[in-house]
Amino acid sequence: MKNKLAFIFLLVSIVVFGQSETTGKINTVIMSKYELGYVLHRPVNVKEKKPLIVFISGDGEKGTDLEKVKINGPLKYLKTHQLDAYVLAPQCKEDENWDIESIYQLIVKIQKENKIDSERIYVTGLSSGGWASWNLAFAHPDLFAANVPVAGFVDLIQLEKTCEIANIPTRIYHGLLDDVVNVNYAISIYKELKKCNAKDVKLTIFDDANHDSWTRVYDNGEIYDWMLQQKKTNTNK
Repeated sequence: MKNKLAFIFLLVSIVVFGQSETTGKINTVIMSKYELGYVLHRPVNVKEKKPLIVFISGDGEKGTDLEKVKINGPLKYLKTHQLDAYVLAPQCKEDENWDIESIYQLIVKIQKENKIDSERIYVTGLSSGGWASWNLAFAHPDLFAANVPVAGFVDLIQLEKTCEIANIPTRIYHGLLDDVVNVNYAISIYKELKKCNAKDVKLTIFDDANHDSWTRVYDNGEIYDWMLQQKKTNTNK
């Protein structure tokens, strides 16, 4: 019996101690195709360099019908007013989410094809477009002369990098009664920007607004007046 037990122990030992592990490396390249439709409004005078407002819409404007990106924001404002600036409005497909690098590449394309004042490029967005507005600022902090996120949420990992965008003049808007994107997102990043001694940041909370806090922002000429006054050479030191 003892010999049998010893044989079993030896067999188990061989199996256990016979285990091995290997290490290695693999290099991969993952390619993805991302298509963006867009609307570009051009000012009356395109012979001189003009500022560019990049407007990023929300989930309600997703799809392939570009008329949707004119429902809210600067393109809606332009139906009854004038702006001496280019206005670029990309559109996200219905079954996709905003891809920040694709929007950046679109901005680069528009810069190459038009006389854009590189010191006066502004980004703004509502809801999921507000999220994209924040993320574009984080990804390319040297590109924008101003950032205007409206009713947008902020990734927690971005909060840790808030100081990287402290030099971008920023106007944050949110509705206190927002039941889609909690107002605490706006409050949290505003507080973080203040900790970073941001030179020009302001938070506006509309006490009576739900998720749609953007209508009163974009339908008012004040926000465009403020944006168009910002210039990187004067404000982003």
